[in-house]
Amino acid sequence: MKLVPLGDRVVLKQLEAETTTKSGIILASSAQEKPQEAEVVAVGPGTEDVQMEVKIGQKVIYSKYAGTNVSMDDQEYIIVKQGDILVIVED
Repeated sequence: MKLVPLGDRVVLKQLEAETTTKSGIILASSAQEKPQEAEVVAVGPGTEDVQMEVKIGQKVIYSKYAGTNVSMDDQEYIIVKQGDILVIVED
């Protein structure tokens, strides 16, 4: 199956949570914070008012409580409006 977003919606695949701190301390799964960084896997066509600025494959940071979580083919996705994406992460 394939997710095809409508309008100004974007489908994100959340990146894995950090399992250790920068100082090397291993975090229990209950102590790991859900990351707000994700990879764009699908982008809608936009609307008359909204031109899409993100592209498939980009890494982004999105608002903490944004979006709708969806499970498909044993994968977790988040569907957000483009306005819920705060920044594009460039390497």
